[in-house]
Amino acid sequence: MTYAGLAVCFLAAAALVLVAAAVLRRPDRRWWLATAATALALVVLTVIFDNLMIAADLFRFDEAQLSGIRIGLAPLEDLAWPVAAAATLPALTLLLDLDHPRATRGAQR
Repeated sequence: MTYAGLAVCFLAAAALVLVAAAVLRRPDRRWWLATAATALALVVLTVIFDNLMIAADLFRFDEAQLSGIRIGLAPLEDLAWPVAAAATLPALTLLLDLDHPRATRGAQR
């Protein structure tokens, strides 16, 4: 399996969790903005530090398994992990938040 194929699997799973959170909990605009800002920060930091680590020759990729698209020295596929984390973790937190107004739909408090 290529790096891109593996990345698509993780991104698909992250998208499913994110869609479930959006449908079940209907987060407000502030939640979406915070999640997007987190994703952007993680992507920027990943690009910076991946480039530094690759330049320092701390690790290498099998070129045959890459798409060939790079941002500096870092392959595009490497950005899947911070995007998946930025989508999945806030969505899971939202889904597991029992204090959220939609968590107790119909229940008396």
